[in-house]
Amino acid sequence: MTSDPFIHHPELRDKIRDPHESYFRTFTPSDFDERMKALGAPAHWRLTDEQREATRHAALEEHRGDDLWVFAYGSLMWDPGFLFEEIRLADVTGYARHFCLKDEIGGRGTREAPGLVAALDEGSSCTGLAFRIAGDRIDPETEILWRREMLSGAYVPAFVEAQTADGWIKAVTFLANRRAKRIRSDISRSDQVRYLATGSGVLGTSLEYIENLVNHLTTLGIEDREVSSLLSEAKAYAAGL
Repeated sequence: MTSDPFIHHPELRDKIRDPHESYFRTFTPSDFDERMKALGAPAHWRLTDEQREATRHAALEEHRGDDLWVFAYGSLMWDPGFLFEEIRLADVTGYARHFCLKDEIGGRGTREAPGLVAALDEGSSCTGLAFRIAGDRIDPETEILWRREMLSGAYVPAFVEAQTADGWIKAVTFLANRRAKRIRSDISRSDQVRYLATGSGVLGTSLEYIENLVNHLTTLGIEDREVSSLLSEAKAYAAGL
């Protein structure tokens, strides 16, 4: 145990947003209701609070007492929003980071100019960050996490085995829900590039998202050629607008 969350990765100390300053600390899904109504979305565009909480309790039902690990592969890596005690570099096999979550709800894209973010889908492997939440903080901190990740059911919460320099851990993460309309495995490369280059919303642009991701991966010495090439193509597209 350590009182310094960054003891394993001091290089991340100034690269991860203080949870107390995160937008997601106080975010609630209902914040988007008026926006979605104006876009003509149905009233049931998101999970109800009861549905969302039911998924949280079901996912964590067998977790008792001990600290909880969360595996992050996208924006959670630089803006987790929840309080954490420790960070470790972690590898998960059987899943890979894919840009398959189409954002038209105003986060990083709109219906007129969709955005694109990553989801964890079936694949070879994925390297990301594991954050440890103290046992006595699990309930309030995961409630914050679930409000963010389980907004519309695009993800499925699940526990995965992750390898770290200090051994194997079991961590909760959010997998692509292939039954969700926002998860699109059929997005062409050209559309991926366009969405990343032009998508924008209240959380920022899709281009900022992938730039942050590449910066974090680079800081950690992680090579993800697919993500790097997508960024290069998206930047070139944006420069030509």
